[in-house]
Amino acid sequence: MSEVATRPTRPNLPTRRDEAWRYSAVEALEGVDLDVWREIDIAPGETWRECLIIEDGADIAPTELRRLRITVGEGARCEIFAIAASAEFARIEIEVRMGRGAHFEMGGITVGGRDTVREFVTRVVHAEPEATSNQTVRSVHWGKGTGNFLGSIDVVRDAQKTDAAQDFKGLLLDRGASVNAVPQLEIFADDVKCAHGATVGQLDETARYYMAARGLPPELSRRLLVQAFVGDALVGLADDDDARERLMRVALDKLDKHL
Repeated sequence: MSEVATRPTRPNLPTRRDEAWRYSAVEALEGVDLDVWREIDIAPGETWRECLIIEDGADIAPTELRRLRITVGEGARCEIFAIAASAEFARIEIEVRMGRGAHFEMGGITVGGRDTVREFVTRVVHAEPEATSNQTVRSVHWGKGTGNFLGSIDVVRDAQKTDAAQDFKGLLLDRGASVNAVPQLEIFADDVKCAHGATVGQLDETARYYMAARGLPPELSRRLLVQAFVGDALVGLADDDDARERLMRVALDKLDKHL
């Protein structure tokens, strides 16, 4: 696997007319370097995993932009697990190009309140046959916080036997919060399986009542329900307890500050 950083000619700042920036806090981009992408090349047959964490800390800027452009070689596997839980505007943007028989796995979590915007933007290009991809994103927001997922899957004409899926769920803890999902499929092959789903809702009142009837305080019951909700995005980390627990801890610590 090789990795480089690229700096193309600086473009104009995006606007909300750009599909990939429709719900972003584009006003927060002034002065931010939009030119840097991490270029990652995963060799055929190789497995590569990374956890991206944007959490509270002294080195977190008001705007955090992480951009990855990944090429996954034949039979290779790419796994990214990420959480955006800090910064006024946090954006993790991932572009992936899939080789024959390759696999891309992504689990993403956004959490936050106040007037923050936190989002994932992905584009997965199935450029060769028999590749698979799976994206699971969970968003939990309160106050006037916003969580976004804009995900596109492109299947080229010769990429037969593609199997690609996106699953997004948003959880609103307050009336002023919002989440947005924009799934996009562009399919030119005819022997493929592609699916996407997006739902937004509030905490399960039946489950909260059940917990309250057994003596659990409201704060603990809400914490447990949120933990189960975001845990779906971390299923792929079943073989790495430390990484899974760290990502979950970041999410729940942010929630605890709200409670």
